[in-house]
Amino acid sequence: MDKMENGRRSVDTGSIRTLSSSHIDDESSLGSDSEINGFASERQADKYGFIGGAQKYSEDTAQDIPPAVLRQREVKWLDMLNHWDKWMIKRFNKVRLRCQKGIPPALRGRAWLYLSGGKVKREQNQGKFQELDSQPGDPKWLDVIEKDLHRQFPFHEMFVSRGGHGQKDLSRVLKAYTLYRPEEGYCQAQAPIAAVLLMHMPAEDAFWGLVQICEKYLPGYYSPGLEAIQLDGEILFALLRRVSPLAFRHLEKHKIDPILYMTEWFMCAFSRTLPWASVLRVWDMFLCDGVKIIFRVGLVLLKCMLGTREKLKACQGQYETMELLRAIEPRYMQEGFLVQEILEVPVTARDVEREHHTQLKRWKKNRGELNFKPPPRMHGARIIMLAEPPRRQDLQQNPTIVLEVPQTIPQLQKGKEEKKSKKKKSMKKSQPTEEIPNPYPLLSDPQSSSTEPPAPPPGNSVTPEAAAQTETDSAGEQKTPPTDLPSAKESTLQRSTQSLSSTEQDTYL
Repeated sequence: MDKMENGRRSVDTGSIRTLSSSHIDDESSLGSDSEINGFASERQADKYGFIGGAQKYSEDTAQDIPPAVLRQREVKWLDMLNHWDKWMIKRFNKVRLRCQKGIPPALRGRAWLYLSGGKVKREQNQGKFQELDSQPGDPKWLDVIEKDLHRQFPFHEMFVSRGGHGQKDLSRVLKAYTLYRPEEGYCQAQAPIAAVLLMHMPAEDAFWGLVQICEKYLPGYYSPGLEAIQLDGEILFALLRRVSPLAFRHLEKHKIDPILYMTEWFMCAFSRTLPWASVLRVWDMFLCDGVKIIFRVGLVLLKCMLGTREKLKACQGQYETMELLRAIEPRYMQEGFLVQEILEVPVTARDVEREHHTQLKRWKKNRGELNFKPPPRMHGARIIMLAEPPRRQDLQQNPTIVLEVPQTIPQLQKGKEEKKSKKKKSMKKSQPTEEIPNPYPLLSDPQSSSTEPPAPPPGNSVTPEAAAQTETDSAGEQKTPPTDLPSAKESTLQRSTQSLSSTEQDTYL
């Protein structure tokens, strides 16, 4: 059975086994990294991809966002990504607010790439990653990288398989960085950073995201000697004096060097410390506002664990204090609580830079010059973008999936459109009015105009004028028997077509 250990479920080692070849059938559906490594029968991955809740109770501490709210946020983020330069220059405060609320999961990878400047870096160095990936690499670094691959989030579906696609991509990204920055080489803390990026984006994008984090957000952290992380440890300790004097005095009293408890926090950007839901929220703010977010998270954890006298009673020495900081209470790392506390810490980028200069002077006085001088640190996405203004084409979103549409479909649509247009044109043309022939044409004038009123139909009633005219005609002419009288068998319709203007028919009537 799974056991609860420090608020964290530990999967029984019996369930972590490698399937033998007899368990894998040719017709089975096994194929993912997790299934190949024995999680097929009792595999329960959370929504982040972690099997068995191994990433510290992430499912329980995650905040559920209503789908309608999530859809609204996605629409807003899509609009920002389509007009990224305008939003970053004119409405960066709104971008910061939306990062603090949390980037929608469907767009998190794309947003991280834009925030870090990795998108611009990739567009300005087309083909560079493929060039580095095709090179063999330094065997010295390749051996170290290979040993570290299985240690990166081993309970995540992407990295659970030895030699799986996740570990292969991680190896490619780390190897490419050693070739891109041979003077720095490889540092073990880079592996979890690259792994987090790979969970949200392809290998090439993850490489450029790693480059930006190592060069812009945390410069010097992964260089030989780790001087930059030691310097930031002193900065954290100095800021703690202002945020939590009680915790500061306790650590100073027991002479606990910051490098003992903050190294993994800062170098891995808390990806190995916090529940996964909190990790994602911290990274959303970190890539937007820079390293001050990392300092704030560290200050919140120190204040919560050592900021009251009741807490300090339980740790009377250095050993107890270090054990307490290694086992941070889950409630302090819960997503909603942690994010709210981070936003309330009164530490700005200017405070970090001011303290950096102070500690750098002290370092030079006590230890001399730095052996490795990193490039200046940039505090957030806006500073990075202003330092390296992108071209318009650098920010264009390229589709990741391109569908090849058959040529017959456009042709059929074109034919349908032509038929519709022809039909509309024929409808618009005015049709000529056909002349309706007079049903009662005159024998004397067969070409009579259709405008003349028709003669009255035959019947038993005759008008007085017609009767008078008949009498006059009959008096002046000799009566002759009609030769074209209709036969008695003719229908009434046939008789109605005969004209009544002739004398013979008048006599007959």
